[in-house]
Amino acid sequence: MCNRHPRVLDRRSLLRLAGSLGAVALLGGCGRSQDTVELVRPAEIDRSTVCALDGMLLADYPGPKAQIHYAGSNGPEFFCDLAEMFHLWLNPESIRQVRAMYVQDMGAADWDAPEGHWIEARSAWYVYGSSRHGAMGPAIASFATEAGARKFAGEFGGTVSRFDGIKADQVILNGGALHDRSM
Repeated sequence: MCNRHPRVLDRRSLLRLAGSLGAVALLGGCGRSQDTVELVRPAEIDRSTVCALDGMLLADYPGPKAQIHYAGSNGPEFFCDLAEMFHLWLNPESIRQVRAMYVQDMGAADWDAPEGHWIEARSAWYVYGSSRHGAMGPAIASFATEAGARKFAGEFGGTVSRFDGIKADQVILNGGALHDRSM
């Protein structure tokens, strides 16, 4: 009968093992060709683009819009208001892999008829609580730069924040009808 004890790894052995595993992981990616990496570009809105949550025509409403590109989908889901995008991000009803999220830079786009000027949502600056309204009432505004967000907040009020600064309790979807002044 052999009386062996399990080998206890000392610190040096652990470091060697970790280094070896890291090298294997790096080498595993070497055979990957550049053409397998796909850049997800923002799509443009047209007169028939509808909101994924409520079917509203995006072109009919002021304020910034958003789009989320999911893995396995042919095109993005559009949102007529950033609160909808944040609501889905912060309170997912299902787990879907997000490939890209875009919002409009309201420092460059026309508030009343925003077109183009898409920026990556997670790198944008936001103004929450301004006096400006969008499709669903009071709107969260998005900007490519902190200076653009601060200028907007200085004119229309609100708090400047980064993507991670927007919290679930700020994006409760209780219906645009509560804010619709045309009804």
